[in-house]
Amino acid sequence: MKLKTKINDFSSGIISLIISQILIKVFGVIYNIYITNKTGFGDEGNAIYMSGYQIYALLLTVSSIGVPNAISKLISEKISLKDYTNSNRIFKLSLFLFAIVGLFGCISLFVFSGFISKEILEIPEAKLSLMVLSPAIFFVTLNSVIKGFFNGINKIKITAKSQFLEQLIKAFLTVFFVEIIGKISKNNTELMAASANLATTIATLISLIYMCIEYLKNTDKNKIGYNYKRERILVLIRRILKISVPMTLNAILSSLGKNIDSITVVRFLKKKLGEELAIKKYGIISSKIDILISMPLSFNSSIATAVIPEIAKNKSKNDLNGMIKKIEFSLLITLIISIPYAFGCLFFSKEILEILFPKANEGALLLQIASLGIVFSMLTQTINSILQGLGKNNIPMYASLVGVIVKIFSNIILIPIYGIYEKGAIIGNVFSSIVSFIIVYRELVKTIILKKKIFILSIKPITLSIFMIVISKMVYKFLKIYILNIRICGLISIGIAVIIYILGVFVMKMIQKNDIFESVENTGVAGSQNTKNLKNKEKF
Repeated sequence: MKLKTKINDFSSGIISLIISQILIKVFGVIYNIYITNKTGFGDEGNAIYMSGYQIYALLLTVSSIGVPNAISKLISEKISLKDYTNSNRIFKLSLFLFAIVGLFGCISLFVFSGFISKEILEIPEAKLSLMVLSPAIFFVTLNSVIKGFFNGINKIKITAKSQFLEQLIKAFLTVFFVEIIGKISKNNTELMAASANLATTIATLISLIYMCIEYLKNTDKNKIGYNYKRERILVLIRRILKISVPMTLNAILSSLGKNIDSITVVRFLKKKLGEELAIKKYGIISSKIDILISMPLSFNSSIATAVIPEIAKNKSKNDLNGMIKKIEFSLLITLIISIPYAFGCLFFSKEILEILFPKANEGALLLQIASLGIVFSMLTQTINSILQGLGKNNIPMYASLVGVIVKIFSNIILIPIYGIYEKGAIIGNVFSSIVSFIIVYRELVKTIILKKKIFILSIKPITLSIFMIVISKMVYKFLKIYILNIRICGLISIGIAVIIYILGVFVMKMIQKNDIFESVENTGVAGSQNTKNLKNKEKF
């Protein structure tokens, strides 16, 4: 029978989302560099802007972060069985249910914006930022359900395009609004911060409109499947809630670390350093450090987005070989991204901040400390998605809960200690990420036997990262002799490091050709079985 080679849908989805996230982060860095260096904004403006944004992000998580993963899992299972009737009903019912949740979150944030900014954040200037952000919760909730639908039917590229569109518009509007409001208000920090958050709300609305158009274009009402019985609405609601609630709670707990900082850092530091300096220190953590540390997590979210419906699909077909292959590929990509990024932040922290934030370049030591938790955070993110795809929705939630508890106690104990202060919040993040990783990884290896453990998968990325840093540091020292500008030296050295690493990935053959391509028969691929790789087979 004639064979043809095509790009694996799973790999293609990950690649498209990673490219999208790279472009998103480029635009994100551009507008963050602009507002951080903008006269009247700086670290204080970032504190107002990000404190409001973090509270919004928490409520946003309730409305959306766990939703697309849950919906994609449910729909992918139905699609793999050609149960198109019930997959369509799941989508419509989910849209209705979470629209109510999103509307409630929107109204709550708007009504309680004053209380949250004054009593919880202790940054009263953040009230207006919270108010203009509140409609975005409703928009993103609807958008997230539609994204879950596209992820579930293996059209992840549409999700990637919508995310890119949203960030592009957000970057443009942020710069435009801040510049206009800055001129009108004579660089009023509070108003400029609010205008930056208004850009987020408008961008989410435009992204929602785009996704609605794509849904109407991609809906095939005449698709023929097997004649499955229509499931009762209450049964569908229970299934949706059973999967979405643990995923949403896990997402909430995962994002709580930033909200813990927004509540505790200023509160503790102003007793030691005074209110103005405390807000500035929080601005450094919440903007520059958080942006740089969350950047690889955004890339890795591509893996998390793609892996849940794929694992669920393999599981429903009892395709255990396919399941294991995708798990190992996901872990490998996570390590290939996270390890060099962590090394770069550790050894080039000063140069990175000088390049990106020349007018506000404090925080090199904080970035070095934060880099120690990057690999653990990203692996936790990927393993959480794998476990959710396997139906183990509660384990990631428990791991995140333990991580949050560790974070709270770390902040309470470490921040007030003389000489540590704001470093205590970053150290708490590292402890939290390590603890969460240990919990989810133990569950993964208890559940399924992998051919390659994480230690084996990490050997090549670690070796290449060390080589990359040694060469780039040598180049940096050489350039400093002839070029006095530290920014130019740093930029060239980091660029060389990136080139060395990318070339090294191919030279060392970290990713095999059959990981990206698959040979399939014209009639499709039958599900392969390999039950000996499963521990606790009855759990599946």
